[in-house]
This record gives sequence, C-alpha cells and structure tokens, in this order.
Amino acid sequence: MPAFHETLFPLDIALGAAGGPERATEIVTTLTGREERNTRLAHSRRRWDAGYGVTSLAQLSSVVAFFEERRGRLHGFRWRDRLDHASCAPGATVTPLDQPLGAGTGAQAQFALAKTYGGAHAPYRRPIAKPVAGSVRVAVNGVERMAGSHFTLDASSGTLTFLPGHLPAAGASVTAGFLFDVPVRFDTDFLEVNLTAFEAGAIPRIPILEIRP
Repeated sequence: MPAFHETLFPLDIALGAAGGPERATEIVTTLTGREERNTRLAHSRRRWDAGYGVTSLAQLSSVVAFFEERRGRLHGFRWRDRLDHASCAPGATVTPLDQPLGAGTGAQAQFALAKTYGGAHAPYRRPIAKPVAGSVRVAVNGVERMAGSHFTLDASSGTLTFLPGHLPAAGASVTAGFLFDVPVRFDTDFLEVNLTAFEAGAIPRIPILEIRP
C-alpha cells in the first residue's frame, strides 16, 4: 500500500506555485432552460502547478530528488499553500479561539481539527489532517489548554485528544488555532526537465494534487 511521507515539499518552490481549490459540479439544463445543479464531492480538492516556482538549477535538482524519493505518484507528502495555511485570516496571529471544533459531552476525548469557510449561507467545514507540529493552540470555553498537560495531538491525522481528568464538560465549546499543510501527491510520473541555460533550468509543469489520507 502506498505510504504517506511526513515531509514537506521544498518551501521556496511551493511559494511560487499557482493553483487553488477545485469543485466537481454537475449541471443539467431542462427543456425550459432551468438548471439542476449537484455536487459529486463533499469536499473541494486542491491542485497546483509547482513549475512556476523553479528558477535555478539548485531548485530543479531539489525537485527531481524529491520526485524520485516519492516514486512519482506513489507516495504522498506535505504541501504548504501560501494562500491558505493557517486557522486565522492572512497576516493575523494564530489564537486558540480561531476555529470551533465542537462541544464537549463530558465523555468525549477526541476532536478533529477543522477550518470553517463562510458562514452566512452555507459554511464549508474543511477537515485539517496535517497540522504543523507545535503550532496548535486549544481552548475550552475560551480558556487556553496546554499541550502535554491537558491534551495531545496526532500531527499525522489532525486528531486532538484530551487527557484523563481534562475532558471538556458537557456543552463546553472547544476551539483551536493552528498552522497546517495539505496532504498531496505528484499528479504525474514524468518530469520533463528543460535546461534553458547553463546556470538556469525550468520544469514546465509539476502538477500537485490534494489527496484524502
């Protein structure tokens, strides 16, 4: 079974990539001109082209080595989305009140990290499976809890577990703030390298596709 490698794609290259979220919407137009719209996916799927970020031979060599170690499309890895990699607004500081995770029951120990988009009409709740270790801050009823003392985090799945004696009381709001990566894989088994000059290189296309771990 393909493995997921808990390693980050070269950050300097990822920051120069182009891409974003993709939806799969089916549209049927009736004879009267009315539309019926339906989505086949509960969650958006993000894709990028990292080729825009390669500007030197050193970076090119780094991508080729990373590609080979992942065996092309076989193994997944972490990707940092420069537009959307935090629980807070761009430029803001992560706080333990950023995102609601749910309400305590007095017996529930585990909560899954998530980020909510929108709110007025149809808010979208996105599961966060790859938080950045050490970045997660948690609060219960607005009071911050400490990692290791009150809770633990599985940074490979995004699962937050409260320790015995510190489970959120019934009705208590659980919130969190965090930085996160996106689980992805290469969407090609072939990298076409173009050496345009002795000291500079370019890879015209490096497709990256989000996966569901």
